Amino acid sequence: MIVATAALAMLLTGCAPQVVDTTFVTSSDPDLGARVSALLPELAARARMELVRPIRAERRTREELERYLLYKLDEEFPPDEAALLTQVYSLVGLVDPGLDLRELLASVYQEQVAGFYDPDSTALFVMDDMPEEMLEGVLIHELVHAVQDQTANLDSLTAEERGNDHQAAAQSAIEGHATLIMMEYMAEQASGQPVDLSELPDISQLLGPAMEAMRDQYPALGSAPTIVQEALLFPYLRGFSFVSALWKNQEGRPAPFGAHLPQSTEQILRPELAFGPEADMPTDLVIESVPGFETLYGNTFGQGEFEVLLEEHLGPEGRGLANGWDGDRYALLKASSGAVGLIWISVWDSIDERDRFVEGFRSSAEGLPTPGTLERTEVLGRPGAVLKVGIPEEISVQISETIRG
Repeated sequence: MIVATAALAMLLTGCAPQVVDTTFVTSSDPDLGARVSALLPELAARARMELVRPIRAERRTREELERYLLYKLDEEFPPDEAALLTQVYSLVGLVDPGLDLRELLASVYQEQVAGFYDPDSTALFVMDDMPEEMLEGVLIHELVHAVQDQTANLDSLTAEERGNDHQAAAQSAIEGHATLIMMEYMAEQASGQPVDLSELPDISQLLGPAMEAMRDQYPALGSAPTIVQEALLFPYLRGFSFVSALWKNQEGRPAPFGAHLPQSTEQILRPELAFGPEADMPTDLVIESVPGFETLYGNTFGQGEFEVLLEEHLGPEGRGLANGWDGDRYALLKASSGAVGLIWISVWDSIDERDRFVEGFRSSAEGLPTPGTLERTEVLGRPGAVLKVGIPEEISVQISETIRG
């Protein structure tokens, strides 16, 4: 799980570790091993997760960390996929067509590199010359990820085949959990008093200023399109609020995995939809085929990215048009002529909510750089909407739904 927590780690002062049993820690650096050993048992207890195998912790130079980050970026988000996603975002007016998305992400990761936990090697890495006041927070946050991975399998939760919306929801659970534990732990060490951040009425206010500071502190992040900034910051801000809401709703402060794992960014944005036997699960649409077109790429926006799209075109008040979203799927299509376009299909909880979105966004769809059309439709017997950009209005689309097991 590649994360950059420099700004978060500096929110509160750290504490000096003690040397304890190293049964669950391996490291070639005795000092780092002792620090991790001192922190690990309590962090595992706070995470409500069990330690089942040793955790490896190592120091690396900035250059070594940057090389590894770029290697992981190429593996998880290769240039060809980045180019296709750029086309999708540009067709709906979220980025400029000439954006090099992969290069932008590389710049963002490189300017923030401090430390990360890598599920593939089940190891935690921190920069060897990290300032002492920053090290404690980074270690705490990344050790929570290491503990999570021992029972939740972070790679499987964020696997590409789960689709963007499920991935973003899981990432929010992962980062929100680690951030909340980190901040509580460090606040308690600084104050000498028990701290329960989940009891605060609006805990997102604790992180909001720090996230804004990150935009100012890191030029690559600050200059990135809003959709990129939101994708990177959403798991921390919104995940923090989701886990806090989970702890208020469920006794024992459970980890947000298993039965408590959020299934959509809608549930992250509105945690009450995730709790109880009548949880509001998203509809997982599948675009089976579009005769006459080659499908270059397909995925979901989810309510999180959908709200960014609405705000980009309509301002902050536009986000409310996403209320009632219940699922979506898009396909980047190539016609025999070589022209590339996009079809995006969404399903809604009610006709009224669908109609409100269509009427509110239709003129924006028509005003896209490549003019689009937005129409009402029926999707598997449900209220639906279809956005077409750069493709004929009259096309045939075969849609199905993935049934949860």
